[in-house]
Amino acid sequence: MLSEVQVTQFNTQGYLVIEDVIPSLVIDAVRGEYSELLDGLYADWHAQGRVPAGTGLDFWGKLSASYATGCDWFQPMDISLPGDEIAPDCPMHFGPAIFDLVVQDRLLDAVQSLIGPEITSNPIQHVRIKPPAPQLAEDEVRAHITRTDWHQDRGVGHETADTTDMVTAWVAITDATVENGCLQVVPGIDDGLLPHCPQVQTAIAPQHLDTGRAVPLPVRSGGVVLFHPLVPHASLPNLSDGFRWSFDLRFNVTGQPTGRDHFPSFVARSRAAPETELRDWRVWRDAWFAARDRLAMTPHIPIHRWDADSPVCA
Repeated sequence: MLSEVQVTQFNTQGYLVIEDVIPSLVIDAVRGEYSELLDGLYADWHAQGRVPAGTGLDFWGKLSASYATGCDWFQPMDISLPGDEIAPDCPMHFGPAIFDLVVQDRLLDAVQSLIGPEITSNPIQHVRIKPPAPQLAEDEVRAHITRTDWHQDRGVGHETADTTDMVTAWVAITDATVENGCLQVVPGIDDGLLPHCPQVQTAIAPQHLDTGRAVPLPVRSGGVVLFHPLVPHASLPNLSDGFRWSFDLRFNVTGQPTGRDHFPSFVARSRAAPETELRDWRVWRDAWFAARDRLAMTPHIPIHRWDADSPVCA
């Protein structure tokens, strides 16, 4: 559990960096699960003549070769459906290792200190594997691949969740440093929800944030950065020669709107009704694929609510 000092910092400054939250065995299992996933993707792409032979390439080498040839590993590795039109065969990844990461006791203990013991795993969640900036395509704009623009997490969900008690847990799989593009934050939450605009990404409207007060937040592998949904944050560019890997996970008080209610959520912890906790990763996986099947057959539901024609976006 968090200390009183840590809780106070979170509730006033809007963020908290905690080292050594996720056990190394869990991190290793996630790495292994994703390595196996990439091996399968790469073998298929090679059979199609899209990538060179993978002999001698490790996980990072295969990522680099795939990205350079235009093979998209992001969506097949993501733990969510995309925000745009959803195809019936849209790939996603849900496996036992990433599920174990989401429901890690020490992670949920920290979340419980902030929002209480009735915790739902929120469906606004993503993998972020960011190549070195020199490797990026000139037209790369995806926040999960390139640097992330300034935003508030309250601003990237539907307004139904504007009063939901929520916390974001940004989990470092590799060390996150200033050089390789760690997160940065403008401390404080007193300004409330700022206007956002559909810019390169959904971002805080121009002239509405003093980024001169930004503070970088390096954290080691296995560490976690916790965010209040109103704290402005962004990432730095990856100026190193290696990849930077993290997961965005969110949690909210059970029974409150998630901000993306058309995507599936589940009870990660409940002290009042422990029998409602999900413990089978296959049920989590199946819920997402059922959502894909349903949403592919219905009109598209935008995941953001901001209008580019708003005066603040001019």
